[in-house]
Amino acid sequence: MTSLRKLGTSDIEVFPLSLGGNVFGWTADEAQSFAVLDAYKAAGGNFVDTADAYSAWVEGNEGGESERIIGKWVKARGNRADVVIATKVSQHPEYPGLTAANIKAAADASLARLGTDYIDLYYTHFDQPEVPVEEIITALDELVKAGKVRAIAASNITPERLKASLDFSAAEGLARYVALQPHYNLVSRDTYEGALQTVAADAGLSAVPYFGLAKGFLTGKYRPGTTVDSPRAAGAGAYLETPTGTRVLAALDEIAEARGAAHATVALAWLAAQPTVAAPIASARTLDQLPALLAVPDLTLTPEELTHLTKASA
Repeated sequence: MTSLRKLGTSDIEVFPLSLGGNVFGWTADEAQSFAVLDAYKAAGGNFVDTADAYSAWVEGNEGGESERIIGKWVKARGNRADVVIATKVSQHPEYPGLTAANIKAAADASLARLGTDYIDLYYTHFDQPEVPVEEIITALDELVKAGKVRAIAASNITPERLKASLDFSAAEGLARYVALQPHYNLVSRDTYEGALQTVAADAGLSAVPYFGLAKGFLTGKYRPGTTVDSPRAAGAGAYLETPTGTRVLAALDEIAEARGAAHATVALAWLAAQPTVAAPIASARTLDQLPALLAVPDLTLTPEELTHLTKASA
């Protein structure tokens, strides 16, 4: 059985591959979402990532569709205690920003959609530099004290704001971030590696990277002259135009063939092996996309393979 990883300084233990819920209510309907969630759970998975804004960008949606589907699934399966649910605040059309009042209102709205009385991991989705970190942390701390949130985390934040948040928590004895969700993968390393990773490492935070497969590019299905039927095809295909993308694809081809593994498995295994990373996030809209993700915890790349991929992606 796959061993779980602890999230930072919290007592929360998670499967080393987080299931992205961004597709639920977008490219996966309720039945498909339930099937994917069931299969992930059956394989030992327990860490589901969503946000209150998913998927407000779809015509006819208002935001919260993903949370509602996850909430219905948890209720139908009666497994709330066995699932670590992470959601986020700041981007819902009706609850934008990170003022104290909005954080509390948005959390209550998320709890209602999820049909639960607590959120395991609550992220600030996109930092709002105009709001003092003192206001944000104090509001999050109140949610923790009220039992509505078990642990707090940040996503899309600068090293300076992250450190200021952690320093304020320490000085005031308030809840502190235990995890960080950065944009990080084999073809996008600059955002996280460097100052942000250093702050996270120094504070004992766990990284839970999003876009772990670079919008699908790292699955290996994007090739010159091919057409992929995906809402993210344009974004993923753009990596083909870069020297880094070409080099990474060649390295993935080589290692995937040698190990008899899917490209996605190799790419995520590289990510999972990086310092501070506890669990990369990847989503599956159909059951046939799931095995490559579930194989990640069982694929340990050799130091040589890791170096090969790191050099290709430099």
